Amino acid sequence: MASSRLLSSRRLLPALLHTPSPVPIPRAAAAAAGELQSRRLWTYALTFGCAAGFVVTVLATFQDQLVFYLTPTDALARYATDRSKSRVRLGGLVLEGSVAHPSASSSEIEFVVTDLITDVLVRYEGALPDLFREGHSVVVEGFLKPFTDDLRRDTAGRKVSDKARDCECFFSATEVLAKHDEKYMPKEVGEALERNKKKLEEEAAAAAAASQESATAAVALDGAKSSS
Repeated sequence: MASSRLLSSRRLLPALLHTPSPVPIPRAAAAAAGELQSRRLWTYALTFGCAAGFVVTVLATFQDQLVFYLTPTDALARYATDRSKSRVRLGGLVLEGSVAHPSASSSEIEFVVTDLITDVLVRYEGALPDLFREGHSVVVEGFLKPFTDDLRRDTAGRKVSDKARDCECFFSATEVLAKHDEKYMPKEVGEALERNKKKLEEEAAAAAAASQESATAAVALDGAKSSS
């Protein structure tokens, strides 16, 4: 009995140890699986590309918003402490009588931007917008550069204000944005213009009052001399 059980176990052992061969996958199914994986990879790549493009666009917009608006007074103060070639936007009024063409054979144009306190020479090569006018608001984008002795000699015979010519820098513009009036100026530039205008009016009023006081004192002195 025991021997028969042992014999049966020996017969069953090979069957238990036998590993069935894997069922072969049809070629069509394998091809379909490969195509599905390829589609998934392309989907991932396309999604990543769109996300990367969106990030680049957002960063470019953010960087554009980081371009600082400066008045001519701010520009000189910035240049005195930081002469890096970072792009800035200069806002102010186009000084009356300052627009000139340095060369008849070139499209280069120069004019002076003022905030009523400080003047900065601007040089630009290209066509000016239709709204560009002397005495009107303007925003120029570009870089502050050193005002060299050669440039001073070059501008000596033109309508560049003495204040602009005495500056350590001038503005090399890459873009000119003309505005209708001060309402369209950047807020910080418009506020600076209003402050400077008020300051000039107060100084003019103080000077007129001082002049009137001097004239009154002179008349009183003359009267006193005549009486004596």
